[in-house]
Amino acid sequence: MKAYIFPGQGAQFVGMGKDLYENSPLAKELFEKANEIIGFRISDIMFSGTDEELKQTNVTQPAIFLHSVILAKVLGDDFKPEMVAGHSLGEFSALVAANALSFEDGLKLVIARANAMQKACELQPSTMAAILGLADEVVEQICAGIEEVVVPANYNCPGQLVISGSIEGIDKACEQLTAAGAKRALKLNVGGAFHSPLMEPAKVELQAAIEATEISSPVCPIYQNVNAQPTSDPAVIKTNLIAQLTGAVKWTQTATNMIADGGNDFVEVGPGNVLQGLVKKVSREVQTSSASIA
Repeated sequence: MKAYIFPGQGAQFVGMGKDLYENSPLAKELFEKANEIIGFRISDIMFSGTDEELKQTNVTQPAIFLHSVILAKVLGDDFKPEMVAGHSLGEFSALVAANALSFEDGLKLVIARANAMQKACELQPSTMAAILGLADEVVEQICAGIEEVVVPANYNCPGQLVISGSIEGIDKACEQLTAAGAKRALKLNVGGAFHSPLMEPAKVELQAAIEATEISSPVCPIYQNVNAQPTSDPAVIKTNLIAQLTGAVKWTQTATNMIADGGNDFVEVGPGNVLQGLVKKVSREVQTSSASIA
């Protein structure tokens, strides 16, 4: 079965989407529509801006979303998903590509999400760290024993879990996880504690926007981050999208479930190839590739 997967924040690069804009009239039209909705020429930053400009959350999130969604639209009849999933922000791209959300509504939600997350980051200094080489259960146990806010945030693949929380909480966790045998406990260069309770203010803000947006049944099941389960029910999709900001991204579990349900051909739609690598860590048996218009 063909599974399409959509990347999240961190996959951006200068030049992303330029080939689509230059080679597809539909892509050009969608980029121009996006520039109008956003209120600045995000396409210019994507195609020829600086790394610094592209790193701003209010640019990064819509940029990755646009690259993924426009690529899926340009694929046209070649885009035939039997199951979809997206990593964090990528869940919004997956929903638009699978016709559960309109292009305009998806983009507006991603802008609202980016702005809400930015504000939440400014309220309290916080960060994330990648923990390599420990069992998930060990990481969960150590995080649970720390008084400060620190939680598992991204279950990326076996042996790679990203934790999220206050600066103090992350520092304590990294120290204890290293002592417990982690190969690495690496603090990440991110603006805040994504997918943790510290994103509660952003969740409250985004909830109103999600509830006011029309979501239809997707063309195929979407495996959502918060529970790694497939659904085509618009009400369930909304509930899970709202929970996603403060809940963990269960990518290991998502890939495992998709494979168990027959997914054997994973196509990454958007910038980079990180998700393909993570899926391969779950199972070497599956086929992975990047979507391309060439």
